[in-house]
Amino acid sequence: MRSKAAQLADEALGLCAGEGFSLAGVVPVGPSARGAEFRAWLDAGKHAEMSWLADLLEDRLNPGRLLPGARSAVIVADFYASRPQPAETPEPGVGRIARYCRGRDYHEVVKQRLHRVCDALRARHPGAKTRAFCDTAPIQERELAAAAGLGWIGKHTLLIHPAHGSWMVLGGFLTTLEMQPPEAQRPEPDHCGTCTRCIDACPTGAISPYSVDAGRCISYLTIEHESPIRPELGAQLGDWFVGCDVCQEVCPHNSARAGGAGTSVREDYTPRRRGFDLLEVLGWDEPTRRGRFATSAMKRVSLEQVKRNALALLEHARTDGMHGGDARRLALAIDDLAWDAGQPASVREQARRLALRLGGG
Repeated sequence: MRSKAAQLADEALGLCAGEGFSLAGVVPVGPSARGAEFRAWLDAGKHAEMSWLADLLEDRLNPGRLLPGARSAVIVADFYASRPQPAETPEPGVGRIARYCRGRDYHEVVKQRLHRVCDALRARHPGAKTRAFCDTAPIQERELAAAAGLGWIGKHTLLIHPAHGSWMVLGGFLTTLEMQPPEAQRPEPDHCGTCTRCIDACPTGAISPYSVDAGRCISYLTIEHESPIRPELGAQLGDWFVGCDVCQEVCPHNSARAGGAGTSVREDYTPRRRGFDLLEVLGWDEPTRRGRFATSAMKRVSLEQVKRNALALLEHARTDGMHGGDARRLALAIDDLAWDAGQPASVREQARRLALRLGGG
């Protein structure tokens, strides 16, 4: 006869499957096994301006602190894109957004369903406590996901599933219920081998094996970073306006190799757009930004950041092919942003650099 803990795990995983999660696993709650590694990463300053990572370090390395009495964690994954992804040709004047931003906000899509799972468990087991998370709590989601057998952490530090690749978002919940992982659940071996494609392809050289220097990462620079983007890094942004997919685009585990399983992608993540017209972005106000990003994970990227990002891309884009109307619009927008004392410093600085490149001052 199976133990109560095993039955509880089956029940929780069944509820997750009923909510349409592509993957789910169970792990016991305990201190992080990678605490020393994470501390060394912080000591090296690779977290850049993300000071909260250090401020909440003890919580991050000890999940039980987030829910007193927590004994188990259930980890889930949604795939937001299938593999292989078609190659994308840059569009002049358009800033591209990472694929996870192209559909509905995954935070909402994942957490709404997790809350339903947690509600069902508490109703069935009075006295049980739960806490759901999806990038919303100081917790090492990828470490827990790897321990739960959802994949391995690749050299680019993202989770990779052997049959489906890495186009996934993670979430889960802590619970005071004791659950025993299924016997078939096993940690996935590292299949990166000697491959260094993600490291070699990173435009800014942010990746070393199993570590990312956030201060050089395009996703960090366009989403988390609040200061002006340094010219030497801005020159490597390519057409990435919010986020970056380069390390995933080149990963062999995201290619169309034989023997792979089909990947189920929720309709919620159906792309609504690939990017934004950069000249249009320069004229946005706050209500416009909120409207454009309302249902997307991009809504946490501020107006200051998106204007700075657009200017940084334009600084290193070819503008000599612009027709007269666009060239005049760009010149007027730069002049407005560069010398308007009401604009944030990062926007003014980025605009002045662009003005100098175009010979405008």
